[in-house]
Amino acid sequence: MRYWLFKSEPSVWSWNDQVAKGDIGEEWDGVRNYQARNFMREMAVGDLGFFYHSQKEKAVVGIVSVCASAHPDSTTDDARWECVDIRAVRSFRQPVTLEQVKAVPALSEMALVRSSRLSVQPVTTEEWQKVCALGKTDP
Repeated sequence: MRYWLFKSEPSVWSWNDQVAKGDIGEEWDGVRNYQARNFMREMAVGDLGFFYHSQKEKAVVGIVSVCASAHPDSTTDDARWECVDIRAVRSFRQPVTLEQVKAVPALSEMALVRSSRLSVQPVTTEEWQKVCALGKTDP
């Protein structure tokens, strides 16, 4: 299993929107960055990810699971763009802010810190465990 981080502006697609989709999940569509698309191509059903609210909140707020592997993005006819489907697994007991992540030296190399604009990012096992601990949430 691998770990990931999915960023969304809460005004566009929030954690509550994701939770409301239930077990059927939702396409993580609209990604128009080659690196982010390539990360989604690497994902397997069952991989877990952090759901991150960008913009003002800047916090990990939940855990999602990949429920469909990479497939054509339904929001475009351009065959270059693919996406995965994700479903909500559980909310963080306590959101973990970007400021908190940056304050932990062991997380200084996390993609969230180094490539803050990338909407889909890999997360190492160690980063996963540390962020879950910060959020008082079972990994």
